[in-house]
Amino acid sequence: MQTRPQCPRPQGEPRWVALFYRPDTAVWQVGAQSPDRSPVLYALGEMTQTLRARGDEATVALWGPKDGDWHHYDASPTATAPASAQPRETAEEPAKEPAGEPTKLAERMHDRRHQALMAGLSKAGLYDLAPDDVAAVRTLVDQLDETTIRTLTHWLATAADH
Repeated sequence: MQTRPQCPRPQGEPRWVALFYRPDTAVWQVGAQSPDRSPVLYALGEMTQTLRARGDEATVALWGPKDGDWHHYDASPTATAPASAQPRETAEEPAKEPAGEPTKLAERMHDRRHQALMAGLSKAGLYDLAPDDVAAVRTLVDQLDETTIRTLTHWLATAADH
């Protein structure tokens, strides 16, 4: 069983920081930082999903302020899922869109499925897609849910490794 590498405390004044471990270089790299927790949790969730869609393991650490000093928080997927999974309303982005138009969330989920599938195809060595291939990708993204796309992506990554 592989042990999790020790994550160093970030430099500077305490703020919210998400760190990702890169096993190829054995370095912890800052993925997101902000004085507010929500954007860092959101970025952490998105980046973790992207790494997993590529077939990579996500080793993350979350640091933030507590009593004026740095504190290491639990960054497990279940700890970050609620912040990244729930759409948020802002003054600039209302929750509902006019009927017949796709919502911002639906567009983002569509783009995320497309990104995951393209990452899987790249991992399998398929970079230069013909027009028919592009149409097939579009059809899969339009008709399959995210879980199915991620499973397909995992299969492509696994097949590429053999």
